[in-house]
Amino acid sequence: MDINKIKVLISDDSILVRKKLKDFIISLGCVEIFEAVDGQEAIDIYKDKKPDLVFMDIVMPKKTGVEALIEILAFDKNAKVVIASSVGTQAHLKTAIEAGAYDFLQKPIDNNQIQKIIANLTKEGK
Repeated sequence: MDINKIKVLISDDSILVRKKLKDFIISLGCVEIFEAVDGQEAIDIYKDKKPDLVFMDIVMPKKTGVEALIEILAFDKNAKVVIASSVGTQAHLKTAIEAGAYDFLQKPIDNNQIQKIIANLTKEGK
């Protein structure tokens, strides 16, 4: 799968985190990126757009990243959801991994980790 053909959803209540992540993913060659500000919006966008990869914060309003992950996986068991966790949310992170997260990132997010996750996804062919 070519990176310029994958669809990515970024779900974080911080506009700065979304912008930084979006700008970096665009610099890698990905052109179809969607944004969500909370867990419920992430679920709704996922169901509508069916992205190939989701980057999701754990702590968000309306529905947490873990709640959204569980609902997305119930809708699509093959969903690739990467959970981002800041210091102090390790307990949530364990729950997310147990719930079926594709991978996890520690905040602040390192661009090399993003690049590696996207490279692995493109090698898998989705």
